[in-house]
Amino acid sequence: MNIFDENFLLSCERSRELYHGFAAKQPIIDYHCHLNPLEIASDKRWQNLSDIWLGGDHYKWRAMRTAGVSEKYCTGNATPWEKFEKYAETMPKLLRNPLYHWSHLELKQYFGIQDRYLNSKTAKSIYDEANEIIQSPDFSARSIMKKSHVRLVCTTDDPTDDLKSHVKIAQDPHFNIDVLPTWRPDRAWEVHRPQRWNEWILLLEKAADTTILSFSNFLEALQKRHDLFHSHGCRLSDRGIETLYCDELTENQAARIFENAREGRAATPAEYRGFHSFLLHELALMDAEKGWTQQLHLGALRSVNTRMALKLGADSGFDSIGDWSMAEGLAHYLDRLDQKGKLSKTILYNLNPRDNELIATMVGNFQDGEIAGKIQFGSGWWFLDQLEGMKRQIESLSQLGLLSQFVGMLTDSRSFLSYPRHDYFRRLLCDLLGKEMEAGLLPDDLDHLGNMIKGICYSNAMNYFQF
Repeated sequence: MNIFDENFLLSCERSRELYHGFAAKQPIIDYHCHLNPLEIASDKRWQNLSDIWLGGDHYKWRAMRTAGVSEKYCTGNATPWEKFEKYAETMPKLLRNPLYHWSHLELKQYFGIQDRYLNSKTAKSIYDEANEIIQSPDFSARSIMKKSHVRLVCTTDDPTDDLKSHVKIAQDPHFNIDVLPTWRPDRAWEVHRPQRWNEWILLLEKAADTTILSFSNFLEALQKRHDLFHSHGCRLSDRGIETLYCDELTENQAARIFENAREGRAATPAEYRGFHSFLLHELALMDAEKGWTQQLHLGALRSVNTRMALKLGADSGFDSIGDWSMAEGLAHYLDRLDQKGKLSKTILYNLNPRDNELIATMVGNFQDGEIAGKIQFGSGWWFLDQLEGMKRQIESLSQLGLLSQFVGMLTDSRSFLSYPRHDYFRRLLCDLLGKEMEAGLLPDDLDHLGNMIKGICYSNAMNYFQF
């Protein structure tokens, strides 16, 4: 038995030719991920499969809880083997969940295990075989990246991060994969939660080596950190936000909200919307001045379960798709920048699939005819990076924009074993186009379609970001 073989997801001859001839060997540019740069700098190693596979993976925890697995085996004090055993018992219940495919593809790519499915009967043999490889001298964070043919990754970094790990990686002559920071200032506008926000302001003061006594000091500190990020190779920013608002404030109005929050008074909902709008605009101007690409991850409803959020913190598997109104605020945000000639390259990611066509049409409003695909409809992410979610994104982009200009897939992951998600996307892409070639809907021209696929898998991103 050879499960998930070389033609997995490739349903016709043209699909297989496109994948094997053009997509499979393309390097990976993972321009948005959540890998810890310290783990790359230190070339992290793991003790066992449970540590590398289940530690911090809220996708798996969420599935295990749904299958009736106690929290003890997700984030609790069970042994690594006990946690892995419970995940193995859960696997047969995951049919049609992307974790079923992802997990087996990871077992195949990194451990050579493709002769059996993971379940309670095979758990011990798979665990032991994988652990032998994990304990081998050449299994580490960097070796995984090399084996995955990674060319470049962009981590996700708070403005207060010291970037020391990025410096260490860049100075290592024996590691030829670029690891660049991405500016993610999400905590900067949390004036509705003044205690948490003021704790972050103290971190910003330390990082910027300045005292923040006024709103102008605050903006200057952010600019100083923005400059430092640029000097370390940062070329992308990111914001994880629910939606965008049309509220506009003067700088004096924003300053009053800032001063109130510094004194511990929470912003009202209206004040928060205004401050959020003001600061997003100012940060976008910083990006434009440096020629960065801004990314907007829109629509996540986070930490819904208050009890578990207080117990485990954020990013522990208690988030969902939100349903905010999107079009008017997004149009206002982009148009305001465009009117000033300060709209930088932009990637829009939506978490609610109802907004696919909205985003696909919005990006067309602000293409400038100078930069190919300047405004991008980003790949399916989080709850949408499964087969149907990725397919729907591709269909919307294809019908309402230009698939040929797409900058392709990313992992959006904290795990070093997530690179098969790029392969998953590539197989889906090749199968969609291959079937349409055989149906006569696309030219039966392998070189033409193949070069388009190579662009989506690699070269479009390299040209677009100009790292």
